[in-house]
Amino acid sequence: MSYILGINSFHGDASACILKDGVLLAAAEEERFLRVKHWAGFPKQSISYCLQEAGISISEVATIALNSDPKANYFRKITHILRYRVDLALVKDRLLNSEARKTLAQSIEESFPGQKFNGQIKHVNHHMAHLASAFYTSPYEQSAVVSIDGFGDFSSGCWGVGNGSSISLGGSVYYPHSLGAFYQAITQFIGFPNYGDEYKVMGLAPYGEVKYLDKMKKIVLLQKDGSYKLNLKYFIFHRKKVAYEWNNSSPSVGRLFSDALEDMLGKARQKDDDLTQFHRDIAASAQAMFEIALFNMLNKLSDTTGLDSICLAGGCGNNSVANGKIRANTKFKNVYIAASSGDAGGAIGAAYAHYHEDNVRNVTKTAMEHAYLGPSYTNEQIAELIKRHSESLTKAEFSIIKTDSLDDLTERTATAIAEGKVVGWFQGRMEWGPRALGNRSILGDPRRADMKEILNVKIKRRESFRPFAPSILRESVNEWFEDDDEVPFMMKVFPVKTEKRSEIKAVTHVDGSGRLQTVNKKTNPRYHALISEFYSMTGVPILLNTSFNEN
Repeated sequence: MSYILGINSFHGDASACILKDGVLLAAAEEERFLRVKHWAGFPKQSISYCLQEAGISISEVATIALNSDPKANYFRKITHILRYRVDLALVKDRLLNSEARKTLAQSIEESFPGQKFNGQIKHVNHHMAHLASAFYTSPYEQSAVVSIDGFGDFSSGCWGVGNGSSISLGGSVYYPHSLGAFYQAITQFIGFPNYGDEYKVMGLAPYGEVKYLDKMKKIVLLQKDGSYKLNLKYFIFHRKKVAYEWNNSSPSVGRLFSDALEDMLGKARQKDDDLTQFHRDIAASAQAMFEIALFNMLNKLSDTTGLDSICLAGGCGNNSVANGKIRANTKFKNVYIAASSGDAGGAIGAAYAHYHEDNVRNVTKTAMEHAYLGPSYTNEQIAELIKRHSESLTKAEFSIIKTDSLDDLTERTATAIAEGKVVGWFQGRMEWGPRALGNRSILGDPRRADMKEILNVKIKRRESFRPFAPSILRESVNEWFEDDDEVPFMMKVFPVKTEKRSEIKAVTHVDGSGRLQTVNKKTNPRYHALISEFYSMTGVPILLNTSFNEN
């Protein structure tokens, strides 16, 4: 047997996974252990968990696959420095970042003392890892494949075709042109400065009108081959030092846009300034521009490949609003986005890319049916924790009830939710990816119009415009949503049927949409049973679902 350890390291969303003879045994993100969103650095605890789940030590790993290749596009990097007369501070900053990224061998030696790693290290191009993370976990034997993000290995996107055990590239978009950088720059302009804040723009957009599309089209320039370029007049990151730092925490990214963007759009919002209709309209216009560029690329790819299935990866694959519109705006009939489309997913992609490269004639693909790949806890471990914290639980007036009956558990829980209580639902293995999918979830009644405010203000402590997701029985999707599709990883937004919107106000966004998770009895029987019990009580086969983390 052979083990491959996949890693996303020294970058946002540090993560690890492990394959045993091509079978994915475990995967986890470091932020879940350290409780720091988008944590960057060496994923020591994620690796430790994966090794523990596989029952091996680091010395038994045959290959460590990383989702980055320092040698990729080397001559393009040199050409860029000469062409744009890059600020020496930028070059120095990137060199310092490289030095901060200790050699893998050094990081392993420090993290696993006394365990010698004897295997090989495989560097996988960043975007090939993205493509592999989607295609090799998809249910398709052949499909078009696309990766779009900010940047990775001096590229911001690529496309091609996946076929069996191989992926062939058709083209790429290179630094400094990036659809992800465009969206991040607008995110900063609207006053959301933190790494990963793009989802706030996506949530804000439905509150605005697409008033500034003409100006967005001056920033993102569509190309005849389906790709895109940026009008670099509106950016500074390609020639001046823009900080990208992590210091073993969440990454911090400096301002990407130039003064010219403010000259065209107006003054950028500061973090604590009021959100005005202008900012909502900018968000709506940026989202519209993103969708136009995405569909332009996908339609060109559809025309050239003639395929009806598409696998989408990269950080931009987290734009669930756009994802939900692909079938209506392109010729693709089948759309797959992996559970972790962003850089964390690159760990799985790197591992699978290496595995299929080494076994191209001897393996078949295995679709990822669920994302429950993280740690679980035994009843004994949970009982010990309850005992350890019994005093504080008693002071908080908690009652502790033990039940061995699934029917009793689901009836008690569904009753509490139907009565308006907010429930913490903790069961099975932890989810892989950015979404709570019914194993580490806060649950509420989707029928209550005030539930959204209760959760946003009292529990999540976040902006009021942020929507909540509906978890719905797979067999009920066509009764409640305008589109009927598999969405097990909560990666698509669909319109809620007009006549149903008033029944599930807490999970229906201002534009009448919902970022749904379809729940299958086979892959999560306990969560399916809970929703089914709530359905029998209320006539609604849906629960409001959000993550445990604040904000």
